[in-house]
Amino acid sequence: MKLGLIGLGKMGGNMRTRIREAGHEVIGYDKNPDVTDVGSLAELVGQLTESPRVVWVMLPIQFVTSTLEELAPLLSPGDIVVDGGNSQWTWDHQHADQLGAQGIHFLDCGVSGGVWGVQNGYALMVGGDADDVAVVQPIFDALKPAGDFGFVHAGKHGAGHFAKMVHNGIEYGLMQAYAEGWELLEASGEVTNVPEVFESWREGTVIRSWLLDLMSLAMADDPHLEKIEGYAADSGEGRWTVNAAVDLGVPVPTISAALFARFVSQQEDSPAMKMVAAMRNQFGGHEMQAAKEGAQAQPEKPIPDPGKLA
Repeated sequence: MKLGLIGLGKMGGNMRTRIREAGHEVIGYDKNPDVTDVGSLAELVGQLTESPRVVWVMLPIQFVTSTLEELAPLLSPGDIVVDGGNSQWTWDHQHADQLGAQGIHFLDCGVSGGVWGVQNGYALMVGGDADDVAVVQPIFDALKPAGDFGFVHAGKHGAGHFAKMVHNGIEYGLMQAYAEGWELLEASGEVTNVPEVFESWREGTVIRSWLLDLMSLAMADDPHLEKIEGYAADSGEGRWTVNAAVDLGVPVPTISAALFARFVSQQEDSPAMKMVAAMRNQFGGHEMQAAKEGAQAQPEKPIPDPGKLA
């Protein structure tokens, strides 16, 4: 089939490649003249001769609404727009209603796979009407991994992006657990080859995963991560996951802690910890340097084993 694809960045550009390799025709539009196939949205729509026309939008959230507003007058009733970016799920109902008023159909699609998706395939979580999903299914089949997994019609409008949001929240928690385990191993002094420990976990253990594979790749290049700054950005999905959990009364302590850990990583000097230090100094008279030295010093007597205190 023939597809219009708006947004040819790291994800969109690779998706265009994978869809073309599956035998479909893709007309891509991007404001970057080095990667675009056409010079405007009007030219993109004009080259889509099949009916219904299908246009996939792969843009950051801040550009989605304005792009849909520009795109809608160029389309006809029955055409289908797919929002495959990381849009907030609450927007999907609004976008579906706005396009639906002009007879244009809408699907929201959460896409996971990153830069590796072009070779491994993408996990796709789709929300919207089943008849529209069926029309776009050849493209979904081209993008997903080979086999029976990697695609789900998650439910009505908003379900695709909601599922992707929760996926990313889980990702936060997994990454934080792996990172804390790595730091503990590095600090122990007992384990002298931390990268090989993680490498040994990649097969046969209950914590094996693609994230673990990526950790091993990172440590192969930089065993003690000396070349990288300890700064982790947080995407909108992590915040939306915690907000949705609050709204629904669902406890998500692991995901919440992982999100707040990223906030800490983004601070050059923690204001909260400054106040903790100030309060300790007031009630205990501790000087900052003395406190640091005390934390580094070993106790004069060994700390007793709680199991031997009876």
